[in-house]
Amino acid sequence: MINNKKIIRALLIISGMQFFIGIFVLVIAVIRLFGEVNNLIFITAGTMICSSVFSIFVLYAFYQNQNNNLEESMKNLEELNTKLRAQRHDYLNHIQVIYGLLELEEYEEAQKYMAPVFKDIMKLSKALKTKQPAVNALLQAKMESAEKEEIDFYLEIRSDLKSISMEPWDLCKILANLIDNAITALSEKESERQLHVEIWEDKEKYYFSIYNNGPAIPKENMDHIFKQGFTTKKEEGHGMGLAIISRILKENNGSITVFSTEEKTSFQVEIPKMTF
Repeated sequence: MINNKKIIRALLIISGMQFFIGIFVLVIAVIRLFGEVNNLIFITAGTMICSSVFSIFVLYAFYQNQNNNLEESMKNLEELNTKLRAQRHDYLNHIQVIYGLLELEEYEEAQKYMAPVFKDIMKLSKALKTKQPAVNALLQAKMESAEKEEIDFYLEIRSDLKSISMEPWDLCKILANLIDNAITALSEKESERQLHVEIWEDKEKYYFSIYNNGPAIPKENMDHIFKQGFTTKKEEGHGMGLAIISRILKENNGSITVFSTEEKTSFQVEIPKMTF
């Protein structure tokens, strides 16, 4: 996988060198101002300086954005690590309680006590199936968010994402936006809220399917949902998520399709595998 940080640093260095060369040429031209100096020197030096300043600004902004994405991924990882430590401590207590119930021959009570503990263990194990720690942390966090909203979250992972070319924080942005949108849509449904996330692969691509049984997306909105600023919500700050997804996928030669009926709304993302 290409290291974007190293590329950005190299481009910053090149732009910086270009800036100082432009300054040097400009200074030489000024010193010789009263001699025979071609105006082309001033134009060339000025162009180099302006170009390098603009490049440095754009690259710095991009570098900061990458750092922010990395910090967000690290935050998710820290939260997952904290949860794992807490669960390890809790499971030891649970085992002691279950062992005590079994010794007292309270088998039915032991089974009742074990049911939610087992469910919690299964949820965590499902979220830890990929070899992308940031993705694992994100899925665990979103499962907990869905549970708080009383949404049944079904997760099926049939790929370890080992060779995916996309940066982890970009993939997390895609999954986070799609899952958050699904949770928001399901908030309009009173009961039987279901959210499914499936991840799989074939020889050429990785696939991510996020679907729910919330209300359908109106047909008149289908052609506009990926446009920046488009939203059906009244609150400010919406209308950016799907546009961000579309941009990231375009940069990575990926694609997204949407299908929506009264029974099911589905977003499927396809990302090509790395070619060597």
